[in-house]
Amino acid sequence: MLLKTVLLLTLVAQVLGLENGLLRTPPMGWLAWERFRCNIDCDEDPKNCISERLFMEMADLMAQDGWRDLGYVYLNIDDCWIGERDDRGRLVPDSKRFPHGITFLADYAHSLGLKLGIYADMGNLTCMGFPGTTLDKVELDAQTFAEWKVDMLKLDGCFSTRQERIEGYPKMSAALNATGRPIAFSCSWPAYEGGLPPEVNYTLLANICNLWRNFDDIQDSWRSVLFILDWFVKHQDILQPVAGPGHWNDPDMLLIGNFGLSYEQARAQMALWTVLAAPLFMSTDLRTISPQNVNILQNPLMIKINQDPLGIQGRMILKEKSLIQVFKRPLSGDTNVVVFFSRRTDMPFRYHSSLAKLNFSSSRIYEVSPLPLQPLALPPGVWFPVSW
Repeated sequence: MLLKTVLLLTLVAQVLGLENGLLRTPPMGWLAWERFRCNIDCDEDPKNCISERLFMEMADLMAQDGWRDLGYVYLNIDDCWIGERDDRGRLVPDSKRFPHGITFLADYAHSLGLKLGIYADMGNLTCMGFPGTTLDKVELDAQTFAEWKVDMLKLDGCFSTRQERIEGYPKMSAALNATGRPIAFSCSWPAYEGGLPPEVNYTLLANICNLWRNFDDIQDSWRSVLFILDWFVKHQDILQPVAGPGHWNDPDMLLIGNFGLSYEQARAQMALWTVLAAPLFMSTDLRTISPQNVNILQNPLMIKINQDPLGIQGRMILKEKSLIQVFKRPLSGDTNVVVFFSRRTDMPFRYHSSLAKLNFSSSRIYEVSPLPLQPLALPPGVWFPVSW
């Protein structure tokens, strides 16, 4: 019976696919969760609680400090914004922390050339215990978000059953389409099914979602970055082919600018997420971020590589006994980017390789540093971000 249901949903998705033309390159922006979590105590911590004030301040900085102009345009609310459902069953934001409502915040973001993302959860409750989106509320919530002028929806899956997810995610995709407003759709569905076939139908996902979380939540540590990276590498034969313009694998947020990564580790995450064609969602305090972390996140060449219109996800092509890993990503214009990534923890390591060993015939090589560079066009050849 379950197989029949999945096959039916696949056929339905071909008719009711998202078809919104959005996210032809990986989305970029700012997301509240990793840095600010579910801090709702605005009496004790008014500057850092999940509130209208926080998002307006981040929006101002995204516009003023160059983030928007480099492509970081999504200002995304995560969990803990909801107050309740009103007498009509509609979601309403917490009236104390979002006194002017979500439409006001969307208008503010739009006035600065940004886009607003919002969070909901398939099931009775969100992950942090606020009102969720049950199957009977999917269409109502989609219409509400459209009326609020929201530009992206992340739909989580805490407290949902597998059957609710099988029905609910395609239903929300169709409901968003039906509103007539272009709303990018971020699905957490595969993360709740183990991230792999046969439980996860990536053909279906590519038809109904613009991006999806495949695996565990990232935590503010280097160990967490490596844990997620290793899972993506282990399953790259499955994951790499399903990513592309309009539908992306999402290994979760960038930790750069927080507390858990060293400078070298921050550079590494930026390079790795770039070669994986991953969404680039910062989750840091833009009011206090250090200049060196700004330089990493605002590197124009890293962003240009990440946003390459060909949209092919990179993959690991070589793993050395010396604990050096080599990643390659094809780019447009008959160009490739290659990342040398050291897993060593003892000392810097001098690594030698050759174009032949990496299966390249071209002799045109350009070294790219993940440090500030002037914007430039990518010529044909092989690009080597410096190793560390």
